[in-house]
Amino acid sequence: MHHPFGLPETLPGTHAPARIWAPLVDVDHAAQRQIRAVADLPWTHGVAIMPDVHVGAAVTIGSVIAMRDAVSPAAVGGDIGCGMMAVRTNLTTSDLPNNLAPLRAAWEAAIPVGPNHHTTRAPILKTHGLIRQRLTRHFRRFTDLSVDVSASEQTAIRQCGTLGGGNHFIELCADTTETIWLTLHSGSRNIGKEIAHRHIGRAKTLDWNRHGPNHNLPVILRKDATGAEQTEWADYLHDLTWAQNYAALNRTIMMATIKTALHNLLPQVRYTTEIDCHHNYVAIEHHDGVELAITRKGAISATSGEWGIIPGSMGTGAAIVRGLGNPAAYCSASHGAGRIMSRSEARRSFTLDDLAHQTAGVECRKDPGVLDEIPGAYKNLDQVLAYEQDLVTVETNLTTLLCVKG
Repeated sequence: MHHPFGLPETLPGTHAPARIWAPLVDVDHAAQRQIRAVADLPWTHGVAIMPDVHVGAAVTIGSVIAMRDAVSPAAVGGDIGCGMMAVRTNLTTSDLPNNLAPLRAAWEAAIPVGPNHHTTRAPILKTHGLIRQRLTRHFRRFTDLSVDVSASEQTAIRQCGTLGGGNHFIELCADTTETIWLTLHSGSRNIGKEIAHRHIGRAKTLDWNRHGPNHNLPVILRKDATGAEQTEWADYLHDLTWAQNYAALNRTIMMATIKTALHNLLPQVRYTTEIDCHHNYVAIEHHDGVELAITRKGAISATSGEWGIIPGSMGTGAAIVRGLGNPAAYCSASHGAGRIMSRSEARRSFTLDDLAHQTAGVECRKDPGVLDEIPGAYKNLDQVLAYEQDLVTVETNLTTLLCVKG
């Protein structure tokens, strides 16, 4: 039977198939070791490695890990539910002022970045009743979490609607028709990290992990020896879902905030297409005729026709894509450009002049605090997209005009 998709490279000699959507020579040995480690776990059904692949804390960023009746909280990591949101407007570049600095200042004033947070709740909630109700309902379930993170509740409320740091950003972009889009990238802030670390700690105490194949990748099994569903499985998926929904709510609050600031500057603005996608999460899905726990660590769902966002690096734009539903990749695609050097290496390798040159024409920070996010520290987005033509189609490319970083 003719396969409609091209066959990717595979990493030889692994217990489960590890398919890689990039030339194997471009995947460094440290990343290959991490891929082998997860592919060799006895519960792994298969691994799909996206073209933005690079070394992560426990598994490579850009991993899609399919497990049978098992999940590894360390593979998901701390920023549960991290993802992207994009909104298309009715504006074009001709509607924008010549100087975007006032808009950047307004966004930075309205949305805490880095370690900062709101003093109480996000101010936008005073005028957005539906989002306020959503936040209230979400935190009614806070006491249902199976791990004790009660000391972090007020911090979690104050951080909901904040950007964080690292590679998180808010951007104003223009597509190929000069239409303006708003995009943002953020996750579950500190509460996701707290929940993750507690479940990773619990998993390490389970019998099959204490002397298991990989102490850095402890797993939670769905069933015990009698076939009954284990408490740890239900607890982790429950808490994970709460954190994933928190991350989505965080993005919703920020998007409402930047929409309001843009409306204050350009009252004629209206909004049409809206896309929201996690790229660091777990979902129970059916592939290869079986039910699997799919961990997308730096990867998006890309079922046939599904909208997604694949950003580049700071100020280099993004691609709005639609999935092709490639079964070999568990219907997934990359989550971005992917780093080619560590943050410390980027700070050693580049200067502020390099940063100014590489972000020329973009209204953004150009100071030492964001030097490790310089575009030169990341892969080229066009090349990443070229490697995954059998995973997604590019609907339009976005060019960054303004970028807010944590």
